[in-house]
Order: sequence, then structure tokens, then C-alpha cells
Amino acid sequence: MKIITPQILEFLQNKEFINVGSCDFDGRPNVAPKFLLAIENNFIYLVDYVLGRTYHNIKINPKVSLSTVNLQTLIGYQINGDVEMIDQGPVYTSLLKRFHDKQISFSTKRIIEGVRGQKSHESFELTFPEKVVIFKINVYEIVEIGPSGKLERKKT
Repeated sequence: MKIITPQILEFLQNKEFINVGSCDFDGRPNVAPKFLLAIENNFIYLVDYVLGRTYHNIKINPKVSLSTVNLQTLIGYQINGDVEMIDQGPVYTSLLKRFHDKQISFSTKRIIEGVRGQKSHESFELTFPEKVVIFKINVYEIVEIGPSGKLERKKT
């Protein structure tokens, strides 16, 4: 069963980052933004190039909760899933190429928008991170949070 609906897919495809909540086995929570690389079937691929608390939490507890809000509809999404880390092999190489291409496109868009809007930026992310891990999230639940607080759960 495909849990990621076409409207959620369309919304997420226009995002560059999504918040990832993780927790270690001692109950210490952590939330951090991660680069949204791709969405295929019930899988969401995120990039972690910090390798900090989220990375260490997932190594010991591979469950995450993603969070985002559609500002046009005021519908929030909590996306829960199990994580597989990909850090080597042909699939990793292919995803890394996609990340590199998407990062260049994102940076170019930011620069053009900055020039058009006559905004200055402290820095542009034109350097590629030294170490990258891909989080492959197998989505098993999506909770839609309506503007009035109504919750709608979808599970696989």
C-alpha cells in the first residue's frame, strides 16, 4: 500500500529540508533539519552531512519522525518510519550523484534569488561535504494535522 499520497508527494518534492526527530535509548530527543534528496514509493531519502546527534541516535535506534508544515494549507505532517543508513556501494554512489546535482541546483537558485532581490548572503553552500550518509526511511505512518487540530492517521 502506498502511504505517501500524491498531494503529500507534490508538497514534499518542493522542499529542500525537513525536520528529523530521533531519540537515543536513554530517551534524549533530538530534532535537526536534513536535506531532502528523493521520495520513491514509501521511501524518503535524506542526506546527513553533519554526522552528529541524529546520526548517532539512528545507529542505536533506527526510528525517526519527520515534521513539516504546508504554509499554503496550514496542514502539518508527521511522517514516521524506520531508517536504513546507506554509506557505501553502488546505490550510495548513485544517490550521492543525485545529491551533488540537487545541491548545485539549490545553490544556483539561492544565488539567483539573492541577486534578484538584492539580498546579501553570508555564504553559499558551494562546497561539497567531506562525509555524507544517506538515510533511507521506510515510511509506515503519516499523521496529517489539520488547521483546527484534527488528526488523520494513515498506516501501512
